[in-house]
Amino acid sequence: MKTRDRILVTSLELFNEFGEPNVTTIHIADEMDISPGNLYYHFRNKNEIIYELYQKFEKRMNEILVPPPEDRQITMEDHWLFVHLLFEHIWEYRFIYRNLPDLLASVDKLATHFNRILDKKERVNKAICEGLIANGTMLASLEEVNALSQNITMTMTYWLNYENVRNKGKHTEDLGKGVYQVMSLLTPYLEPTHRAFMQDLSKKYL
Repeated sequence: MKTRDRILVTSLELFNEFGEPNVTTIHIADEMDISPGNLYYHFRNKNEIIYELYQKFEKRMNEILVPPPEDRQITMEDHWLFVHLLFEHIWEYRFIYRNLPDLLASVDKLATHFNRILDKKERVNKAICEGLIANGTMLASLEEVNALSQNITMTMTYWLNYENVRNKGKHTEDLGKGVYQVMSLLTPYLEPTHRAFMQDLSKKYL
């Protein structure tokens, strides 16, 4: 692996384990057993490392955040798979979500890019809800769908922060619990015959 790629891999591991604010370029160089000068040859500062990691994160996120085809019937299993894949990717780059406000404020262009991710999350969540309504799985008004899509997006985005606070910073977040929390937001709108899916999901994740 090239040194530049090793820096990115090592930085991601350290940021995820110890939190981005607690990791310096000196820590990264020391972990890799290279000189700080070698690291600065590839990245002038930590923010450049963060931005390149974010670009990798965003590329994969854009692949996940694709609205379902209009000619395909949406099921609860489709929604579950989408949420699960999304949370797996968020977990892979969890340092971004744990320190989101500070990163968006300190790293150039990040706020603009992340807002695009939020827009796409809301659009896909809305499209899924509309698909579930169309096939009789859900019953909700347009206003309820708009609010639900936004609530799902907020839960997806800030779940790690909530869990981190509740666990007093011990980073013991449960991925499955996050998936279930998002899925459960749909429960009040599900037709009675489709609520068994959520009961089965609760047994799997909780």
